[in-house]
Formats: sequence, structure tokens, C-alpha cells
Amino acid sequence: MSALSPQSPHPLRPTPAASSAVRVPSAEPGLAVPQRYWAILVVALGVTLAVLDGAIANVALPTIARQLHASAASSIWVVNAYQLAVTISLLPLAALGDRIGYRRVYLSGLVLFTVASLGCTLAHSLPTLALARVFQGFGAAGIISVNTALVRMIYPSAHLGRGIALNTMVVAIASALGPSVASGMLALASWPWLFAVNVPIGLAALALGFKALPANSSRSSAPYDYLSALLNACVFGLLIFAVDGLGQGQSLAYVAAEALGALVLGYFFVRRQLTRPAPLLPVDLLKIPIFALSIATSVCSFCAQMLAFVSLPFLLQDTLGLSQVQTGLLITPWPLAIIVIAPLAGVLSDRVSAGWLGGIGLALLSAGLLLLATLGAHPEPFTLAWRMALCGVGFGLFQAPNNRAMLAAAPRERSGGASGMLGTARLTGQTLGAALVALIFGIAPLRGPTLALYVAAGFALAAALVSILRVKQHHGGAPRCA
Repeated sequence: MSALSPQSPHPLRPTPAASSAVRVPSAEPGLAVPQRYWAILVVALGVTLAVLDGAIANVALPTIARQLHASAASSIWVVNAYQLAVTISLLPLAALGDRIGYRRVYLSGLVLFTVASLGCTLAHSLPTLALARVFQGFGAAGIISVNTALVRMIYPSAHLGRGIALNTMVVAIASALGPSVASGMLALASWPWLFAVNVPIGLAALALGFKALPANSSRSSAPYDYLSALLNACVFGLLIFAVDGLGQGQSLAYVAAEALGALVLGYFFVRRQLTRPAPLLPVDLLKIPIFALSIATSVCSFCAQMLAFVSLPFLLQDTLGLSQVQTGLLITPWPLAIIVIAPLAGVLSDRVSAGWLGGIGLALLSAGLLLLATLGAHPEPFTLAWRMALCGVGFGLFQAPNNRAMLAAAPRERSGGASGMLGTARLTGQTLGAALVALIFGIAPLRGPTLALYVAAGFALAAALVSILRVKQHHGGAPRCA
């Protein structure tokens, strides 16, 4: 990275075009301390809200259905509406960030998320709540789609791994603790408070964000492709319905029709992207071996994680006879291990190949999942706890280096596309994992949790092998950070 010349603008001095936003020069020096800490706090707050709200509603569904006089089946739309809105809008909003600025997309998403959270709080019918959740999902997509692109501007290149590790840790903790947070809040208050608490946090993040978040100085000049955004929504929407329908036992004819529709539209969608200078689906980035391998690693690993997270409560409660409280306590070592390991992995990722770090971490995750699948009938609490911790250590060692490699492999002006693909890979893996659990439970209800853990170990091992392939790419001339 070249040094700033004496004539270069100071990284913390706003230019007239940036207004109150701090504009980061093309040399990517990052923000100076303490500005950097305020900016990363804003990113962490927004990401926590977006990820947490994807998980907390599951726990409240029975209560919501009962109080809004809705059926259990229809209440699932409280979850599906949010998930669908996030998935179909991630890449379009990431591409928009490349053109109008990541700061603007992030703050707009935070505004929409906060207002929609108020709408969820005031909802008095299931259709109204589901509609508010759709807008909340679009707001969350604005936050998630560009958050890692913002991290790239907040941290200098030499410390990028630390920023990515912190962001990764926030996502992991919010995902893992979502059900526990929801249970605790429901024990003290009614379900609308699950959404009401977002409003003051969102307002505080906005107040800080307008002052602290940087604005990207280099933006794509390519016109926005609205037709591609529509095709993207149709393709990912149909894919989600097909995968979810397969897991929920939907008619095979409907599942096949949805999958076929996704494939046909996907063909025209990808063909259109190949002709674009800055495509909405970043096929140009997928031509970079390091980036493509990192995406594949991410999808497989998050599929393994979701297979484990969904099946473990059934294993601990239905198979081993533990209580809900015991189950929550025994799963806790997994996220705790991530909290400990993620910062270390971030520091290491600035010096060591992500291929090796990811390969070792995912091999540990696979080993931990196999050990959980082969538990005896009456395991000791410590026996369960250290296996959970091993899974957390493995996942924590993999994720930050993988995300850093993915982001660093993309050109600076395509950071939004890279950030969007990172979120899309995570959601794709999680959706596939949840559907596979439902499918496995339907085929083998008695041994479902154990089989799901074996399948999860297989996905983790496959991800480890794909990760190690990046070492070959590194030796072939890839950037050192990959």
C-alpha cells in the first residue's frame, strides 16, 4: 500500500463533497483512533440488530400465534417474511452501495430497520406484523450487505484481519445467543418488546453513524441494472421456496416447479451478468480463484453450523433427556469459544494464509461434530462441554480469515459486491442446512439428530478440503493475505 503524499487529504478531514462523512482516500489508510472505534461500534450495533432479529422471532412464534389468533402454520410467515426479504435484496443493495456509497446504504437500511421495528411493536394482526417484518428484512439487508465493505474502509490494510474478526465475532454471538435472548425477554415482557428494544438502539446507532462512518471515495460509474435486481429476487425467492418446501414435505410437483423456475430464470440472470462491467451477481469476482474458493468454503461451513444448531437441541433433550436450561448451558461453550478465538484468528489472518487457518479450523469443527454424534447414552456435562468448545474453536479459527481473504481478493471499488456475496453465502448455507435437517428428520425421525451431525461433519470436512485448495492458489501467485 502506497503512503499518502503530502498533498493527500487527511483521512479524518471531511471534504466539501463528503459533508459530515469522513472520506477515506484511495490508499486505504483506514480511520485513525478513536474515530475507528466509534465507526466499528456503529457497524457492530447494526449487525447485531439485523442478525439477532433473524433468530429471536422463532422462540416467540407460539406466543405470537396465540395472541394474534393465528394458526401455527401461518405464524411461520413472521420468520419467513424476514428471511425472504433479506435474501432477495442482499446483492441488489450491495451493488447499489458500490454506486452511491456504502455509508448511505448502511444508514438507510438502519433507518428502515428501526422504523419497521416500531411497526412490528404496534402490529395487532398477523398480516400487519408479517408486512412490517418484510420492511424490517429489507432494512437488515441494507445493513448486512455492506457491513464488511465498511470494515475495509474503517481499518487500515495491515489491521484488516482484526476488523473482520470483530465483525465475525459479532455475527457469531448474535446468531448463537438469539434464542437465549428471546427466551429471557419473553420471561419478563410480552412479545412486542422483542421488537421495541430495537428502536432506541437503532436511534443511538444512527446518531453515531452520521458522525463516524466513512464514505467511500471510489465508486462504480456503471448504471444500476434494475432488470438484474428483479431477476435476482425471483431466482433467490424461488430457490428458498423450493429448498424450504423440500424440507417441510411439500408436494414434489410444487418443489420441482419452483426449482425449475429458479434454474430457468437463473440461466438468463447469469448470462446477463456476464455482459456487465460491474455485475449485480459478482461473476467477475467469482473468476478470482481465491474469492470463489472462499465462497464455497463459507457455504459448506455455514451449512454444517446450521445442521448442528438445529439438531443439537433435539439430541440433548429428546435423546439424552436433558432440560431446556441444561441444553442452553451446554451449547454455550460453542459461542464462548468463538469469542475467545475470533480475535486471535483475526490477528493471525494478517500474517498466515487463510487456506491453512480455514483448513485447520474446519477440520477441528468436523472432529467436534463427529465426537458429538458418537456420544454415549449418559455423557458427563464436561464431556459434552469440551466437544461444544472444540466446534466453536474450529469455527472461530476459520471464519475471520475466510472473510478477510474473500474481501481482500476483490478490487476496492467492488467491495460492496464482495460484502453482498459474503452475506449471501452465509444465508445460502444456513437455508440449505435447515432444509437438510428437516429432510433428515422426516426420513429417520428416531436417529435424525445423530444423522444430521454426521452430515454436518461431512460438510465441515468438505469445507476444510476446499479451504486448503487456496494454499495452492497462494503459491501460484495469489495475494499473501489469501
